[in-house]
Order: sequence, then structure tokens, then C-alpha cells
Amino acid sequence: MFTIRQILRLYACGKGTKSISQSTGIARNTVKKYLYRYILSGKTIEQIEAMSDAAMSRLFLIHAPIVVPNKRQEELEPLLPSLAAMLKKRGITKGMVYDAYKLQCPEGYKSSAFLERLNGYMQVGKPSMKMTHKAGDKLFVDFTGQKLNLVDKHTGEVSEVEVFVAILGCSQLTFVMAVRSQCKEDFILGCERALHFFGGVPQAIVPDNLKSAVTKASKYEAQLNDSFAAFAEHYHTFGFPTRTYKPKDKALVEGAVKIIYSSIFSKIDQNIYHHLDELNKDILVHLDAHNNAKLTGEDYSRMQQFTELEKHTLQPLNPYLFEPMTTQLSTVNKYGHVLLSVDKRYYSVPYKLIGKRLKIKYTSSKVEVYHENEVVAVHERFFGKGSKYITQQDHLATQHKYLAEWNPQKFMATAASIGEEVAQYVAKILARELYPEQSYKSCSGVLSFAKRVGHARLINACKRADSFGIYNYAIIDQILRSKADAIPFEDEVAGTDMPSHENIRGQHYYQ
Repeated sequence: MFTIRQILRLYACGKGTKSISQSTGIARNTVKKYLYRYILSGKTIEQIEAMSDAAMSRLFLIHAPIVVPNKRQEELEPLLPSLAAMLKKRGITKGMVYDAYKLQCPEGYKSSAFLERLNGYMQVGKPSMKMTHKAGDKLFVDFTGQKLNLVDKHTGEVSEVEVFVAILGCSQLTFVMAVRSQCKEDFILGCERALHFFGGVPQAIVPDNLKSAVTKASKYEAQLNDSFAAFAEHYHTFGFPTRTYKPKDKALVEGAVKIIYSSIFSKIDQNIYHHLDELNKDILVHLDAHNNAKLTGEDYSRMQQFTELEKHTLQPLNPYLFEPMTTQLSTVNKYGHVLLSVDKRYYSVPYKLIGKRLKIKYTSSKVEVYHENEVVAVHERFFGKGSKYITQQDHLATQHKYLAEWNPQKFMATAASIGEEVAQYVAKILARELYPEQSYKSCSGVLSFAKRVGHARLINACKRADSFGIYNYAIIDQILRSKADAIPFEDEVAGTDMPSHENIRGQHYYQ
């Protein structure tokens, strides 16, 4: 969905389908399909931006494919293999092939249109092109082949670190940073530091097809991993991986890597570094000299070119740093929870999703659960000791919510709202040396009388039961049934239908 949002943003900026296709790496017909459905929807860009991913998927992806009928193209496509094979024979020219085509399809394409399609099918002519980079358009990123070293201060052990390089297409302003590895967390960290170094965001970030950015490589539409896609969305840009096995697509950063070997690596290698921060501090010193040096054959530097041409074209930075998200899948268990396997802890989701396979995205502080691109649960990530089940009451079935809320504090608060005598009696029930849930059931039963007989009668019944030293639901029930609570406690007289003190103690009311 973030790709479709980017296409619509570029379209709103006045970009044509060809320009959008080149910028995003999405096939031109696919761009047209999305724009066609956008126009048919009758919605504005602002309305689309406000839609959830689930709503957007229903608008853009669930429709039947749009097919533009083209009879001549349909007639030509099955003939292309045989026509191409004919051209490989000795003495056969493209004119002869065209004549053969016209015999089979008299109403077909004219000569120039036919040859264009035949050459495209045969992949004839692959010229190189001098790329002209627009200001604020692309940021090219890569890791160097050679690595730098850190030395353990105590053991003398030498460890290698990766070096991340980023370069803006128009001004060639360069950023360099040492990181621990090429994992996606370090790759995203390098990209974020680069954006803050430049003070703005280009329209696209161009990596190669490394696993830190791409889940599935493709010549036409590479699939970004969730973390890098979320990072691009966070900064309102998008990832635009190069084609597989096409290093010329990022020739600019390949050239920058070669230059920094001499301008930075050669100077860094003269020193010994024990910490990554020390290494990066020196890299920035040499990087400053590199960016302010005059370009070969020119009277200006990369920094001057950036200030004059590119700085004002970058989009503003997001004021909040990106917090990397990790993704996993989990099936909702019969208790209505999904397992976050890295912590071995369960988080609740709405009970209606029991048995569904959901996507979990989590950061160091938050856990989000998705069903069909829609957020169904959000939890703060829990690291402390205690229960492995983190539950939100709203996720429980109605019959489970009441039981889940049972705790001493709730019962005491409810009892206190009825009367001090009831609170004292409930406290003594909770103090019994019984299984806690048995005491909770007794408290629930006692407090339920407040709705049936009123507060006054329940207060009298609790005072009376307290005088007998009996603390359970059964004695309150007996007192209320015999209506002995109607006689003021201090005026109790013989001859009531209330069982005597001794008889009450002798009966099995503790159950």
C-alpha cells in the first residue's frame, strides 16, 4: 500500500506516468492501472491518505484486472517466436519478416510499429545512457567491499566492521558511516543517519538487492522487507531497488566507494581504533574534507553544489526517529492470544479471531497485531517477571470479562460503596485461608445481594453474621431468607425464627 501512496503523491505533484514508472520502478501499465482506479474512485489525494491499508487494498487490488483490448497486439504475440526464428536464417531480412507478417495479418501494424515490437521481443539494442540526476530525486546507498577494523583494548583481537555509503544523485554529496554488520537494523540505521546528515529526504532511496532491504529480488518489482518498507513510509519516501545483476543502475555509489578508499580509508588505516564511535568520529572529519574538495575539472565542491542545487529540493525530515519493527506470524490460540516467540509471551487479540493466523509487528516498546492489513490489537511490550499472558479486557468474550476482573481490590471497593460493615465483612472473607478463587466466589455472592435486598438489609446481615464469627456466602443467605436482618442488631430478642448461634455453627454453611 505504501507503493500506491507514493504513486499517487507523485501524480499529485504533476508527474506523468513515465516519470512515475522510472522513479518507482513500477511497470508503466501497472501505474496506469492504479491511477485509473484512483480517478474512478472520485476521491481526493487527502481522502486516500486518510484511508487504512485495508480500505486501500479493497479499492485498488480487489477489482478485476483492467484489460485494454488491442486486436493487432493479440494477433502479433503468438507469431513473434516464429518470426524471430525466421530472422535468424541466412539471407532473411527484417523486411522479409515484415512481409511474412502482413500475409498473415493484413490489418496488422505498420512497418515501424512492427519492428519496434519485434526488436523488443528479441531484446535488440541495449545502449548505455548517461544518467542525468534530478535534484532531490534519488539517494544511492551501498556497503563497501573492503572493511575497517576495530581492536579490542584488552585482548588485542581484531574485528572487522562494515562501512555504509550514501550519495545524492545530483550534487554527489556523500555520507559514510561504520556499522557492525549488514543486517537490516544496521542498514536502516545507516540510511537514517544519512538523511539527518543531508538534512532532508529525497524522493527515493536506491539500494541494490541486499537482504537488508529486499525480501524478493525482481527485475521489475522487487519486494521490500517489512522493516525497510516501514522506514521508507516513516520518512515519506520509498525504496527503489536496482535491477538484479545491473550494477550500472547504481554506478554513482559504486564510483563513490572507489573514491573514499583513497580519500578516507587510506587515512583511517594509519590509526588504531577500539570503539565504533571513535572510528565514526574520525570518518566524519575526513568526510568533511572529501565533500568540500573541488571536483575534478570543476571550480566547485560537492558541498557547494548541494547547497546551491539540491538542499532546498529535499523533503522535510520526520521529527521522530524511526523505531525498527520486526515481523512474525502467529496463530491465535484457544485463549485468544498470539505468541511473541522472541519473548515467549502471549498477547491478547479480540476473541473472534481465535484460530486465525495473524501478523505481529513489534519494536522495543510496542507490539501491534494485524489481520488483513488492519490493526486489531496494540500492546506495550512487557519485559518484567510475572504472567506470560498480557490481556486487555476488551478482547475477552462477554462471559469471561467479569471473571477476569475478580481481584481483592475490586471486591473491597464495591463493598465500601455499600457500607463500612459490608467492607469489613468482605475483608474477613478474603482473609480466610482458602483457595483465592473460592473466596472471590463468596465475595461475589455476598455483594450480589445488594441489588436484590438493598444496601440496608445487606449491612444488617453482615453485622449479624460478623457477630457469629462466620464468614461466607451461606450465612448471609440464611439470614436474609429468615429476615432476621430486619430486627435491629442491638434490639435482638429471643423467639425469632432466626436459628440460634449454636444451631448456625452446627449447620454446613461453610460450603
